[in-house]
Amino acid sequence: MARNSKGKSRRRIKNFDADRSDRKLDQSATQVPITERAVKIPASRLDAPHENLEALPKVTGLAVGFYPGGAMVRRGDETLLCAIAKTFRAPEGSSPLAVGDEVTVAMTQDEHSGQAAQRDKDRTDGFIIAREKRRTLLARLQPMSAKRIEEHDGAVFLKVIAANMDVLMIITAIRRPRLSLRLIDRFLIAAQRGEMEPILVVNKIDLTRPNAELREELAVRHIKVFECSAETREGLDDLAAALAGRRTVLAGASGVGKSTIINALLPHANAATRLIRNKDNRGRHTTSAAVVYDIADEGMIVDTPGIRELAMDIPAEELPWYFPEFEPYAGKCRFNNCTHTHEPDCAIIDAVEADDIPFDRYESYVRLLESMD
Repeated sequence: MARNSKGKSRRRIKNFDADRSDRKLDQSATQVPITERAVKIPASRLDAPHENLEALPKVTGLAVGFYPGGAMVRRGDETLLCAIAKTFRAPEGSSPLAVGDEVTVAMTQDEHSGQAAQRDKDRTDGFIIAREKRRTLLARLQPMSAKRIEEHDGAVFLKVIAANMDVLMIITAIRRPRLSLRLIDRFLIAAQRGEMEPILVVNKIDLTRPNAELREELAVRHIKVFECSAETREGLDDLAAALAGRRTVLAGASGVGKSTIINALLPHANAATRLIRNKDNRGRHTTSAAVVYDIADEGMIVDTPGIRELAMDIPAEELPWYFPEFEPYAGKCRFNNCTHTHEPDCAIIDAVEADDIPFDRYESYVRLLESMD
């Protein structure tokens, strides 16, 4: 029985190899070349954009969303769907493009109209060929590779969430979820690092209002605070007035009510369709991690997902400069390279022990410093 089984197995292998060879021959004889995509952009322009894009008319616009292979660019009241030119180059170390980037687009010739344009779902309005220098940014650190980073391989880059924003609006709540001063401190550093003005929105005050102790702790952080309720609309008018005409990016932990604040400020906002171009329903596959809303006086709000790890790409010795309470004691420590954690004759530690610097702020500094090791 064993011999018969082995013999049958060998015959099956031979038959399989022979059949596979026959199929390869059949495929080579009958295979039909893949036809070109039914697009209206001349093939020469796609093959050698570096030779053709210079002759195309140029416009500038604002990147407001992304989809596989391209970006959505707002120009006035129009939204353009743009591919990325092969010649596009961005500085290394951070995301090439992000929501809020001001870009230059080489417009393709409008060679189609009527039913032809309606049938053509792959048509590109233009190519992004350049990006302006970013004035501000909100970013988080991200590994250069999706694979696990080795212990001594610190290759990371900045994942830019939003660029050229004026305001970082930090939304929190007293409870559900519980307010985290540590997270607020990290957002404050991100705002300073990105050169944005931070404002703090304490939402859900219909459930719990800040007490005197919390208000005092927030006051020492020198941040403008708005106490609001998306449910009762208390405080929303003042918040809307502060945001009008400015570009604002939202930040905050999951569950603090970012979406409810948006809906309360903009009752007719529709996140699902804001980035869809109505005339041909293109853009429905948008996969951007941010959604853009228009507000009064040509302002905008960019809603982001919860940020797990903010960009703390600063040298440890620079961290004290992001704590204004430390400034009066700068240069007064015994050692020039004092970390303000354990050294003798440390002016910062002495100030904490004398209650001149709030212990909560000092503790936040120490924890942030430890996370940077």
